[in-house]
Parts: sequence; C-alpha cells; structure tokens
Amino acid sequence: MRTAFPDFRLGNVLATSFTGTLSERHGNAVERIPTPHRLIDWLAVNGLAVDSCTTAQLDLARELRESIHAAATAAAIQDALPASAVQVINDCSAQGRAAAILTSEGKRRWLLGSASCVEDALSVIAADAISIIAGERDGKLALCASPTCQAAFFDTSQSRTRKWCDMNTCGNRQKKARFNANQRKNPRSAE
Repeated sequence: MRTAFPDFRLGNVLATSFTGTLSERHGNAVERIPTPHRLIDWLAVNGLAVDSCTTAQLDLARELRESIHAAATAAAIQDALPASAVQVINDCSAQGRAAAILTSEGKRRWLLGSASCVEDALSVIAADAISIIAGERDGKLALCASPTCQAAFFDTSQSRTRKWCDMNTCGNRQKKARFNANQRKNPRSAE
C-alpha cells in the first residue's frame, strides 16, 4: 500500500505556492514534498513536468523554497532581503533552461529544456519569485495571520487586505477557533 502524502496547497502564484509545500512552519510543520517523486508530482501539477528527480535535486528545491520564503517574508514586512536567500534565488534562476511560450488559447506556458530536469523547473519558480519580490506584478506580498502558519502569499485582492494564505485552511481554522471561544464565553447563545 502506498504511503499517503498530504495534499498540495495550490494557489495562483507559482513561487508562493511552492513555499506552501512546507506549511504550518510555526506549529507542527507539514512537509508536502518529502520524497523526490513527490516533487515530480508537484511540478507536474504546476505545468513543469520533469523526467526524474534525485535526492540532491530535492535538497536544492527545498533550499530554493526556504530562500523564497525568507526573501518574501522580508519583503512583506519591508525588511532587508537576506543576502544568502537572494543568492540562492539568483543562482537557481540563472542555471535553468526554460522558455515562456504562448499557447493558442493566449496563455503563457513554460517549455523546459529538451531533457526536462528539476533545475529547469526550479529556474521558472525562481524567476517567478523574482518578479513578485521585485514588485513587478500587480499585488502585494503579505504574511498569513495564522500564528502557526505565517506563510508568505501574494495578495491580488482589490483592497490588498487579505489576511490568510488560504481561506479554506488557515482562515476557516481561525474562524472556527474564534467561534468556539465565543461559545465557551457565552454558552447560552448556542441554545
């Protein structure tokens, strides 16, 4: 029987979705890419299919993920970007062979090198991180208000006041906790 892995938390922004492969960073951390094959699965779901992945490539992917998270967190709180994180992001961006192509539906899709490798896919993720951290895209980097999560996410809401990285997880969990606390304070209101 195959070991069950936690579901991926997918979003609309590649770089911050990638950082979401490790969630609940300040609680009971959940690793969503624990094996090389699981990284292959995540990349495929995000349109970056690769042929194989080694343990060393998984380690590089996790290093990029943590570097993006560190830089995005610093940008969200308007702090200086960590030099080591910037270096990892830049190195990953420069080492891949990927090209943006336009589909007949008018959508952008990434075409990886002829022997699609993890480094090509990571270069796409790093380039996406660069565009959001540099402020080139319409939106704002923010941190999830959940005290156990605090994931960096890219807020594209009209008011730019989103509080949660994902309303279906962190937002609902916080709303439920608030509701239960109110019920304990006012037990009669449930009658």
